[in-house]
This record gives sequence, structure tokens and C-alpha cells, in this order.
Amino acid sequence: MTTDPTTTATATEATDAAPAATLAVDPRLLVREAGFSGYVEEFKRRMKSGDLGSVPVVLGLILIAAIFQSLTGNFLNPDNLTNILKWIAGPGLIAVGIVFVLLLGEIDLSLGSVAGVSAAIASVLSVRSGVNEWLAVLIAIGAAVGMGALHGFFFAKIGVPSFVVTLAGLLTWSGLQMYVLGDKGTVNLINDGVIANLDTYFLGDGDVFYAWALAVLGTALFAAGQLLDHRRRSAAGLPARPMSEIWLRTGVVAVVSLVTAYVLNQNQGLPLPLVIFLAVVVIGDFVLRRTTYGRQVFAVGGGVEAARRAGVNVAWVRISVYMISAGMAALGGLFIASQQGSGDKLLGSGNVLMNSIAAVVIGGTSLFGGRGKTWSALLGILVIQSIITGLDLVHVNQSIQYMITGAVLLGAVVLDSVSRRTQKSAGRG
Repeated sequence: MTTDPTTTATATEATDAAPAATLAVDPRLLVREAGFSGYVEEFKRRMKSGDLGSVPVVLGLILIAAIFQSLTGNFLNPDNLTNILKWIAGPGLIAVGIVFVLLLGEIDLSLGSVAGVSAAIASVLSVRSGVNEWLAVLIAIGAAVGMGALHGFFFAKIGVPSFVVTLAGLLTWSGLQMYVLGDKGTVNLINDGVIANLDTYFLGDGDVFYAWALAVLGTALFAAGQLLDHRRRSAAGLPARPMSEIWLRTGVVAVVSLVTAYVLNQNQGLPLPLVIFLAVVVIGDFVLRRTTYGRQVFAVGGGVEAARRAGVNVAWVRISVYMISAGMAALGGLFIASQQGSGDKLLGSGNVLMNSIAAVVIGGTSLFGGRGKTWSALLGILVIQSIITGLDLVHVNQSIQYMITGAVLLGAVVLDSVSRRTQKSAGRG
């Protein structure tokens, strides 16, 4: 019996190819392993493919700080930076809720009104009705979650477009806000009360320990999470980040955290609003990236029919997302009320909603659904609040502030659209 050498060679090649296919590694990770030049090559590849990540936001923050520091000379003062980190909590919490909505590719125009009516309910119950403040806060947040469930029901079950549902909610809850507040239209908060302290309280009454402790703890948790992810992926035979990249990322987080702690300690220490905001961002990020529910949100945002065929309860995901966004709006409204010292009929109006939406888009969450993270709310609101604070320092009229914020929002949306188009042309969309 003779053996065909061509057949034998082909079989041998196929046998050799099988292990090679099994051991195939993500080429992006191979590039990273090449050292510094590998990182440069990967950065170029990502930029060419439209995967810009947080680069525009970070560059924008540096540019904003440089411009306003040169114009005012005190933009980077510890007290001004501390105020920025305090003031981002209110609109930032609303922005976290918007991230969940935008991941579905939908919109919620009612969140400003939900924030306003929630603050009104909590203020009236605690001040005029004598209800315990903690209970008043819980009732207000619960009422907001109910409003979100109502929006989600009409959208997911009845089929009314989210734009129409939430626009109706905007009008309805604005009217309810005025009705709850009554003829006076304003309720001053209880001095040194729960709501009043949300914006003014510093952990340890200015003790420098808390800011340093949070910086060290945050860095340690980040490193632990990266190492755990590396271990799990390696054990499963999946491509994992090289250790050099993990330590580089940890080093960057450590520098940012420690510098922030130093700046805060030059003022009054660690503000409560920043702690709560960071906690919400971290929890939201964990929910979206590490839980089944989070994967379902991304699945629905990526394609409703595909998600339904995969067994996802699309209606429940949609309703729950609007409940989350409304709850976050209520919490944000309480911080805004604390900042201004009262609950009034104007709270939540003006540019509150637009700034929150702008923050999320500027931070990198796509308006078209399926792409984003809660960290984009933090990065984006830092940009928005830095611009607002800087313009206030140079005494720019509010009308000009609105136009500049609108231009920044438009620029972010254009960048998002171009990025998506570039990724599609590169086969990554």
C-alpha cells in the first residue's frame, strides 16, 4: 500500500495547525508585550480604529485647567478644586442614571423634573410635616423610583416612544413639584439636618486621614481587581493583560488618587458628596460589567430582537433601567437642594438635565446605545463643572455659558458619530 506524500503533508499541517489555533492569542495583547513600543503601536491602532476611550476627556480637562489658570491665576487653588469636586455630585448622580438609559439607546427627558419633585417631597415632609428626615429621604427616592417604573411601563409594555413618555413626565412632575411646594414655592432646609449636610459635611471634620485612606484603599482595590481578573483569565486559557500593564495602570490610579487627596487636604479634607458619588459610580460599574443584569442591559442596547431571542426579558430590563435612572435623579436632586439650601420650584429646571446628558456623552457613552460606562459620568461632569466654574471665575454671562456648553455637547456627539463610523469601517463597529 502506498501513501500519497501530498496527503501526508496536508494531514501533518492540519495537525500542527490545530494546537496553533488553540493557543492563538489576541494580537492586541501581543503588541502590549513588546514593551513601550508595543503600547505606542496599540495606541495608534486604537486611534485609527476610532476607539478613542478617555483620551479626549483627559486632554480636555488638562486644556481647560491650563486656560482658566492662565486667565484667573486661582483656578487650581485647593479651595476651588474642592468646590468642583463637591458640586459634581448632584448632576453627576443624575448622569449615572442617564448612562443606564443611553446604553439602551433611549433617552429620559424627565430626570430634571424628577430631581426637583423628589427634593420638594423630602423638604416638605421633613420641614412642614415634621417627618423624620431619613424617612422623608427614603419616601422621596421611593416616589421617584415609582415615577421611573411608570415611564418604563408605558415605554416597554404599551409601546409609547421613550421621548414622548419622558417628555410627558417632565411636564407632569414639574407640575407636581409646584403643587407640593405650594404658594410660597420654596422650603428652606433644616439647619444642620440630614439633607443640608449632604453638600457641606467633610469626613472627620477636616481630618486629613480620610482623604489619604480613601486614596490608598481605592488604589489597593483597583490593583486587586486587576490581578484577580488576570488570574481568572489566565486560568481559563484566555488572553490577559501583561503584569507590566497592570502595574502601569495601578501607578496611574495611585498618582491621581494621591494628588487628589493632597489637594483636598489643603482645604477641609474629604467631602461627603465626593465619597457618595464615587461609591455610586463604582457600584454602577460593577453592576454593568460584572453581573448578569449588566450584560442584559448591554445586550438590549446592542439589539432588542437578538436579546429577546437569547432569552432576555427585554420589558423588565427597560422598566428597571428607568427605575434606576429616576432613583439616581432623586438622589442628585437632594444634593442640589443641599447645595442651594432649599427645595424650590426651580430646582431641576434650567440646564441641569442638559448638563447631565452632556456629561455622559462627553465622557464617552454613546447616544446610539450599547457602549458606555458609569465612569463616563464622572469624567464628563468634571469637564462640564470645570467649564462652568472657570467661566464664573472670569465673570462670563450665563447666556454665554449655555452656548459654550451646547457647543461642547455638539462636539462630543460629532466625535461619537465619527468614532462609530471609523470603527465600522475598521470592522470593529
